[in-house]
Amino acid sequence: MADIFSLLTPALFVFACAVTLLGGFVKGAVGFAMPLIMISGMGILIDPQIVVACIVLPILFGNGMQVLRSGLASAKEAVREHWRYILLVCLMILVSAQFLKSIPTDVMFVVLGVPVVGLCAIQLAGWRPSITPRLRRPFEWAAGTLSGILGGLAGTWGPPTVLYLLALNTPRDKQMSVQGVIYGLGSVMLLLGHTKSGILNAQTLPLSAVMVIPAMLGMWMGFKLGDRFDQDKFRRATLWVLIIAGINLIRRGLMG
Repeated sequence: MADIFSLLTPALFVFACAVTLLGGFVKGAVGFAMPLIMISGMGILIDPQIVVACIVLPILFGNGMQVLRSGLASAKEAVREHWRYILLVCLMILVSAQFLKSIPTDVMFVVLGVPVVGLCAIQLAGWRPSITPRLRRPFEWAAGTLSGILGGLAGTWGPPTVLYLLALNTPRDKQMSVQGVIYGLGSVMLLLGHTKSGILNAQTLPLSAVMVIPAMLGMWMGFKLGDRFDQDKFRRATLWVLIIAGINLIRRGLMG
């Protein structure tokens, strides 16, 4: 714990755990948003590079749980169908993660905030791209590259993946299993990428490991309680809160 409290005061540590618990709960309830909530929530008070380190292991374990719930047979089918997109996401997460430490703190707040606001606004607006079969292959390469860059820099490749699957008219019952595979493999690449970049190191690794506990507890609560409230209203309320938090991150980046 000494390494952890050299990075965060006890009060900030409790705050980080609370935000992670909330992120896990939302992911368990509606299947997305844990990294978005952790980034936008923790970023209010905590250095952005520490925030990115915090999310690595909770994302890995949370996405692993999602893959197991979907089943390995569905995972294999998802890889066969979407291997181009998965390949680009994984590759670009590894590459873009290496640039994170060279980004100034003020710019980093903007880098974290803009994807949160943009991706949440797109989902609230209900916009979805429409791709013809002829354009599918270039779309997969372009979408995978963009998602991977966002993943390596901000730990967020979930919302772009949802838009990608909607554009391909992926059946709703298949989306969760495909997302589980993409999130799961991407989170392994995020771990490797930030181990190499130095964001995840001897000091930050214990902190990220401890954050797994509230993340998994939150997901368990979300699985248990998620059916007790209106999913669509809860999802929309979550997106609005994330937009407000993302705007605050951008404000911090621009105003110092």
